[in-house]
Amino acid sequence: MTTPSLSTRDRLALAATAGQFFVNGAMTASFMARAPQFRDRIDVDVTQFGVLLTLAAVSGLVGSLLAGRVIHATSTRRVLRVGAVVMVASLVVIGAARSPAVWLIGMSTYMFVDVLVDISMNMQGSWISARRHTPVMNRLHGVWSLGTFAGGLGAVAANAADLTVAVHMAVVAGVMAVALVFVARNLLAVDEDAHADAPPPATTPAPTSAVARLAPVVLLVLAGMFAVVAEVTGGDWSTFRLTDDLGAAAAVGSAAFVTYTVGMTAMRFGGDSLQVRLGATGLHRVSLGLAGTGFAIASLVDHEVAAIAGFLLVGLGVATFMPTLYDHAARLPGRRGAGLGAMTAGMRVSFLLAPAGIGWLAGTALSVGQAIAVLTLPALIGLAVVTEANRRLLRRRHAVHAVPAPTRR
Repeated sequence: MTTPSLSTRDRLALAATAGQFFVNGAMTASFMARAPQFRDRIDVDVTQFGVLLTLAAVSGLVGSLLAGRVIHATSTRRVLRVGAVVMVASLVVIGAARSPAVWLIGMSTYMFVDVLVDISMNMQGSWISARRHTPVMNRLHGVWSLGTFAGGLGAVAANAADLTVAVHMAVVAGVMAVALVFVARNLLAVDEDAHADAPPPATTPAPTSAVARLAPVVLLVLAGMFAVVAEVTGGDWSTFRLTDDLGAAAAVGSAAFVTYTVGMTAMRFGGDSLQVRLGATGLHRVSLGLAGTGFAIASLVDHEVAAIAGFLLVGLGVATFMPTLYDHAARLPGRRGAGLGAMTAGMRVSFLLAPAGIGWLAGTALSVGQAIAVLTLPALIGLAVVTEANRRLLRRRHAVHAVPAPTRR
């Protein structure tokens, strides 16, 4: 039987969702690529700037905790439309700020709204993906990666043109605002019921204990935490592994980050096709194997070429973690956005703790590579355990809800 193609309305909604992914990646990369200049503009040292980033990240954690309620009370479309306006305005404030307080207000507002937008765009993407023969979540996250690449190139061009961060952020805000007009007009107008795909009720009632209700949410929180440890560490510390441990030149160190990014982007654009062939579970297991092998080689083999090759495998492996988790969380039965809010809360905790953990471990007798291994390899094992537990939980729940076949007489 041939799967019906998407309607024109859904194709436009998919293009709009992809546009939102690209815009989010481009805006975030635009200011992160010029972080040292923001630090100088607001006259703080690197330690104080790190504190400001941490405080702003807390607002993202708060946004994750409130996301389910906000989206349920409004809609993903309204969140995306209002969020676009607030994020563009926040970008201007971030660029124009000359004091730590004003910069923190702008950055905290951006991170708070970014979480709501992130969850909403992933929900819309998941709904559209469910209607297609071929999933699209990996490619949507690949578009986000392209957005970060474009934002980074824009920052390079702005530096080459000697633009101040205020002018640069104003230009980015203007360009993104134009793109978001198309996005706002073509998003899905009606949110799907989170129970729409749930099996019909069975003669045997499903378990309603607090443990049964909370178990999927707890597993999503843990999965988000473990996945972020792997993804953030692979990108943020690859260069330090080459330069600090192996004495590589700065250009060679940068090559580790580039190969990691190339691996991630390539797999995100190819992951949907692999998922069709291997199934979601098969793809996840392959990804875990690639990431684990990559981290073991990159962090424990003291050779520049081996480390760079290891980070390429890491990029290929971790690429599908977040798209898969976002898709699963978006389909969690219950209040819209609750599953994604739980998962992103776990992610935000790791965003706060993982960099500090690697830095602290690397400051002891351990090398950067050993510190990476100590954090990432247990995290990958943890991710494998919780995702397998979640798969079995869903299978048992489906079995409980299954309608018995009619008895022949």
